[in-house]
Amino acid sequence: MMDYQLLEALHAIVNEGGFERAANKLFITQSAISRRIQSLELLLGEPVLIRSKPPKPTGKGIRLLNHFQQVLQLEMELNIDSLADTAASAMPITIRLATNRDSLATWLPEALSILNGLDQQQVKFELLVDDQSVVLNKMKSGEVMTCISSEPNAINGGKVSYLGMLRYRAVASPAFLSKYKVNVAQDLVKCPCLIFDENDNLQHQFLADVVKSDTDFVHLLPCPEGFKQALIAGVGYGMLPELQCVDALAENKLIILGDEYSIDVPLYWHYWQSEAPQLKALRTQALTVSSLRLFQPDK
Repeated sequence: MMDYQLLEALHAIVNEGGFERAANKLFITQSAISRRIQSLELLLGEPVLIRSKPPKPTGKGIRLLNHFQQVLQLEMELNIDSLADTAASAMPITIRLATNRDSLATWLPEALSILNGLDQQQVKFELLVDDQSVVLNKMKSGEVMTCISSEPNAINGGKVSYLGMLRYRAVASPAFLSKYKVNVAQDLVKCPCLIFDENDNLQHQFLADVVKSDTDFVHLLPCPEGFKQALIAGVGYGMLPELQCVDALAENKLIILGDEYSIDVPLYWHYWQSEAPQLKALRTQALTVSSLRLFQPDK
């Protein structure tokens, strides 16, 4: 039978980004956590960690982390704790959730508040943020318990619930349009464009759909609120969630481009089949909030 303290050590090292921080989290020495990893690798006959900075799981390590997340949820569901002899078990339950940045900047915080009122063990959140097109990789690798993604298909051992569409608008400030003499959408091709990161293709999709062109003149700005403020300041134009720019549109700080053009990005809540009560409550609240805040094509 697998010793889950060994998997707990692997989980802590990957999540904390190193042996020393993982040892501190588990209230053990660094040599003790190293021995646990050595024991795990000896048991399996192959490495579970790539000794890089930070350490990364091998293929086998990813499968073990994936399994460990499901075990943690099953224990939460059954109200047991196989790691009860560790000091860390006295800490609040940690829910690790991976999400796209724009959900976190708009509707998701309202859903997260549900657990504050539940009469049960304390809960704390650890949120990992990435683009909606790639964030599911964090659940596949066993880093998180649940995930918000644009991928409609459930991963092995998981389930998926549809949340709704996050609608994006192409916007720019009046000052930007005046400065670059933008009168029609085609004038945007040579203007500076804002993107969040290398996975953000919404602006390129807007140009391809509306102008039948693309641009290499981009500013990289990986901060949701900073992205919005840069648009208002006239640094560039870009795609912003409609939920995030309603106030700026009403105050004429931003103007919609491309004849009311929009991109609707579908979002899905991914979770393991062995779903703990706390996570079920969170998912139920997320579905309620998203049904009110996100665009629902069938309504």
